[in-house]
Amino acid sequence: MYSIGMKPRTLIGHIIAFLWTAVGAFLVAVALKCFLAPAHLIDGGVVGISMIFSSIFGQQLLPYFLIILNLPFILLALKQVGKRFVGHMLVALFLLAVWSFVLEWTPPFQGDVLEVIVFGGLLLGIGTGLVIRMGGALDGTEILAIIVSRNRGYTVGQVVFFLNIFIFAISGLVESDYHSALRSFMTYIIAYKIMDTVIVGLDETKAVRILSAHSEKLAKKLVHELGLGVTVLYGRGGYSGNEQEMLYVIVERLQLAELKALVLREDPKAFIAIENLHEVLGGQGDGKPTRKKRKRRSLLS
Repeated sequence: MYSIGMKPRTLIGHIIAFLWTAVGAFLVAVALKCFLAPAHLIDGGVVGISMIFSSIFGQQLLPYFLIILNLPFILLALKQVGKRFVGHMLVALFLLAVWSFVLEWTPPFQGDVLEVIVFGGLLLGIGTGLVIRMGGALDGTEILAIIVSRNRGYTVGQVVFFLNIFIFAISGLVESDYHSALRSFMTYIIAYKIMDTVIVGLDETKAVRILSAHSEKLAKKLVHELGLGVTVLYGRGGYSGNEQEMLYVIVERLQLAELKALVLREDPKAFIAIENLHEVLGGQGDGKPTRKKRKRRSLLS
């Protein structure tokens, strides 16, 4: 579960977070009421289970099911996660219920199945991502996934994925149509990828580790030519036993090609390991704040 928005805020920061949460809840409500439900598609998690129940007992009951079915997870989060997160989650759920009531008589989106899947998933992903980025949540299965991952060793993503497969299978049984379940799964994949982009940001951040015989020279080049912060780590070869310096650099995706070109230009034999980062907070090795930190501060403060 992401918690980018869970840092101390001023009063203005709380107001801005509330407004963005309201926007996110509105987009989710539009996706559910105007795109997914009319096409007999569902979301994953508790929202998906609520949609299954509402398809059986009446679409007008969706807001009630959203709140009732999330209550056990809210109580669980109160003990396992904390009061502040629960407060954000309650606000988000309340706003989603309100928007669902408001959109009750809104006409459904008229389009083919592909349009419903793409645009419904897009709105769902943006809305959910905004809510999570502001420190809240709309689905209690994430809380359950965190607890299971702590006790069983599975990742949160693996637990959520397994639960959603189970929910989509139930949806196929209820609707007596596994094509609908498969389309729901396709919508979920789109929503998940969009949600991740909204939470993390469009600019991907990479962590780069560099092993080179010319580490001191490379460190100066990276700092002065590319303006990057560099941390020097000291290690020892597992086979040779020789001591060696390793450079650790955090770089945005658009600068990655420049970094690789510079390193290989100075040392064609250099070893470069690159990995993705989901979030960067604080300063780099020399204490200089990263661009990512400044951008998030301006968005969330």
